[in-house]
Amino acid sequence: VQLGKAAGATVIGVVGGDDKARVARELGCDLVLDRRADDIVAAVKEATGGRGADVVYDPVGGDAFVKSVKCVAFEGRIVVVGFASGIVPQAALNHALVKNYAILGLHWGLYNTHDPAAVRACHEELTKLAAQGTVKPLVSERVPLEGAADAVQRVADGVTTGRVVVVPGQPAGGAR
Repeated sequence: VQLGKAAGATVIGVVGGDDKARVARELGCDLVLDRRADDIVAAVKEATGGRGADVVYDPVGGDAFVKSVKCVAFEGRIVVVGFASGIVPQAALNHALVKNYAILGLHWGLYNTHDPAAVRACHEELTKLAAQGTVKPLVSERVPLEGAADAVQRVADGVTTGRVVVVPGQPAGGAR
């Protein structure tokens, strides 16, 4: 959200639940949709005057990807960054051809091997944006090493907002 806003984009956030909707609004989303209650495709089409989204960032896969292909604009891009749903979707390439959109896979970790200079440049830019206050890391809780397994489970269950940071040496019962 913050990087999209920093780039001048209109940002539509799709979340699951009221707590995540509140956080998305606080981060600057221009429109927040709840995947549990809203008709995502209709709302995106309405918000974009029927055009659809120029860029769709999809860390979820599964049903979210199915909706993404219905929401993406002609000549848009779907950026696939993960499969939090646990379901790896099958892309209908005939649909991508007809709407002339691109599906881009982004595996950030491989850049350390294939293009470490790009990682350094991105890190420098992100550090600059953070120093300027343009982006603010969202850390929802800090847990001691002993609580890491429970924290990972909360992330997997989709009940966290923001990052959960494991802090070795933090006493049990530390700040959430």
